[in-house]
Amino acid sequence: MAVSLGSFSIFSSAGETASFVKSASSYSIKLASPLAAHHANLRTVRMVTFATASKPVAAEPKKREPRGIMKPRRVSPEMQAFLGGIAEIPRTQALKLIWAHIKENNLQDPQNKKVIICDEKLKNIFAGKDRVGFLEIAGLISPHFLK
Repeated sequence: MAVSLGSFSIFSSAGETASFVKSASSYSIKLASPLAAHHANLRTVRMVTFATASKPVAAEPKKREPRGIMKPRRVSPEMQAFLGGIAEIPRTQALKLIWAHIKENNLQDPQNKKVIICDEKLKNIFAGKDRVGFLEIAGLISPHFLK
C-alpha cells in the first residue's frame, strides 16, 4: 500500500490501496481491500498546523528607569571639570568620554596599548597617577560618582 499526503508516504507490502477521506475534524484512512479488517488498529491521521496568535497592539511599552551603572549619578567637581561641566552622568557615558579623550590625544602607550599615559586632565581624575592600566580606570573613577 502506498499512501501519499503531501510529501509523506505510507507503504505497505500487503498490496492494498488506501485513500484519504476528509471528515469534519480530521483525515482518516479508508482501506479498499479484503484485509481492511486486519488493519482495524489504524488510527486517524491528523494534520498539525501551526498558527501564530496575534497579540493586541499595545500603545507603547513602558520604559524601565535606568539602574546600576546606567543610572545617572552626581559627579565630583574634578570629574565635572573633565566632562565639561556635566553635573550628572551614567558611569557608562563617563567611560565613553574618557576613552574618547584617550583616543583623541593618543594617550595609549605605543609598546603596550593596555597602559594609558595620563595628561593633566586625566591625572586630576586618576588620583595623580602618571600611567594607568585600562582595567584600573573603572576603579579610579568610582570615587568621583557621589551617592
